[in-house]
Amino acid sequence: MMEERANLMHMMKLSIKVLLQSALSLGRSLDADHAPLQQFFVVMEHCLKHGLKVKKSFIGQNKSFFGPLELVEKLCPEASDIATSVRNLPELKTAVGRGRAWLYLALMQKKLADYLKVLIDNKHLLSEFYEPEALMMEEEGMVIVGLLVGLNVLDANLCLKGEDLDSQVGVIDFSLYLKDVQDLDGGKEHERITDVLDQKNYVEELNRHLSCTVGDLQTKIDGLEKTNAKLQEELSAATDRICSLQEEQQQLREQNELIRERSEKSVEITKQDTKVELETYKQTRQGLDEMYSDVWKQLKEEKKVRLELEKELELQIGMKMEMEIAMKLLEKDTHEKQDTLVALRQQLEEVKAINLQMFHKVQNAESSLQQKNEAITSYEGKTNQVMSSMKQMEERLQHSERARQGAEERSHKLQQELGGRVSALQLQLSQLHEQCSSLEKELKSEKEQRQALQRELQHEKDTSSLLRTELQQVEGLKKELRELQEEKVELQKVCDEQEQALQEMGLHLSQSKLKMEDIKEVNKALKGHTWLKDDEATHCKQCEKEFSISRRKHHCRNCGHIFCNTCSSNELALPSYPKPVRVCDNCHTLLLQRCSSTAS
Repeated sequence: MMEERANLMHMMKLSIKVLLQSALSLGRSLDADHAPLQQFFVVMEHCLKHGLKVKKSFIGQNKSFFGPLELVEKLCPEASDIATSVRNLPELKTAVGRGRAWLYLALMQKKLADYLKVLIDNKHLLSEFYEPEALMMEEEGMVIVGLLVGLNVLDANLCLKGEDLDSQVGVIDFSLYLKDVQDLDGGKEHERITDVLDQKNYVEELNRHLSCTVGDLQTKIDGLEKTNAKLQEELSAATDRICSLQEEQQQLREQNELIRERSEKSVEITKQDTKVELETYKQTRQGLDEMYSDVWKQLKEEKKVRLELEKELELQIGMKMEMEIAMKLLEKDTHEKQDTLVALRQQLEEVKAINLQMFHKVQNAESSLQQKNEAITSYEGKTNQVMSSMKQMEERLQHSERARQGAEERSHKLQQELGGRVSALQLQLSQLHEQCSSLEKELKSEKEQRQALQRELQHEKDTSSLLRTELQQVEGLKKELRELQEEKVELQKVCDEQEQALQEMGLHLSQSKLKMEDIKEVNKALKGHTWLKDDEATHCKQCEKEFSISRRKHHCRNCGHIFCNTCSSNELALPSYPKPVRVCDNCHTLLLQRCSSTAS
């Protein structure tokens, strides 16, 4: 074994030396067909096979070096990619082929020396696969790892697809290593040496095969002898066990009889104990029943209290929801009134500008507005009364709050929220008063513009002031106030009907106006504008610049005049044209104004 280790170490040195020399002469990148590289893998395979233990199975004996290489995956997680790729190759069917593929991939990654060093460092794991005198278990393994570090300089491009790694014969070719030592003068001597080397290789292979078969037979004989000795020992042990089991049976029977006697005595004792425990249990149960009845009564009382509290909470939540709904309705009413006022103003301005025939109707509307102003004055007096009543109600609320100081914390919180919301409502009422004042100012500005109606309005204001003084002096006319309230409701209905009628009239007028404008535009398109000819125009109508090759002429499809490109770059859809057409800047602004007025 020592001689084999020394020979394999020398062969590894020579193979690595020849491989490095050939790589430096040819280049650092090597292919799979390179002869020194192939011989290196053969020598490496022999080194890994040296001292391998033979594993026996039902099929036969197995002696492959892929088993220890699989340990690298557990010791070094970086090698997991190599192991998975080797297992996934469908062409490899034997462990020898997988081990050769593993060596190829490790050399390409330039980590062959690192992986083998990890294996040699963990010799307690290698002892399962190798004998103690094997190359990988001795110091020669570390020397080989040091030699393999030099191969990290090389770049190996090896293709595993298409190569039959399972059936390759690992024979060392000594001719590569003898050429450098011997000096050959002629071709005849070279042929003789090759013949001698071939014969030597053949004889060495036969010797190795014979030694392998002899070793296998010896191992089989040793295994059979060991199995026979084990079987004899097992028979003697089985007889001893049978005798001991019989003795144990007799002892167990005696123990069973003793256990029966003891169990009968213990049963009698337990019966007496159970009777005593039943009596104590009955006594404790009566006490527990009394406690349970008391607790049940307390639970019923607490449930009643809880139900009452839940009812109070529901009532308070309902009040809160009603207040929120009332606030939302007030906000909606104010927004709707504002929108209707804006729409009425726009419609009145359009009616005045379009038709003078509606002037008489407008006078009637103004008379109705005067009546409304009178009604508003009366409403203001009523609002003052309502405010006084609100103050009285607030005083009453303060008295009631003082009386309810001993209530629970929840009622206090809810009352605070209600007080905050009342203040919010008061603020909203003040905002509404401000809006009314702003509306009155706008009406005054409109009245100033109408010079013809100022005198009548002043007379009506004087009469309204007289009426206000009379109303302030009169204090005992409560019955008439009710009648005035009923009249107020009727007047509101009449006002709403009049406003609806005005809105409908305004809509009809706007629609008729749009129709008239569309008809006019269609008539213009049908009659045709004064379409200027190209020869008649030499300057742009808007910017008055001369036309040239760079400044071309363009017709406006609306007015028919000729403009330059900058003055007529806009496009719009006209009634006479279905698609957008070129239009000058002036026509573009006019048409956009019309569209915006119609949309509003």
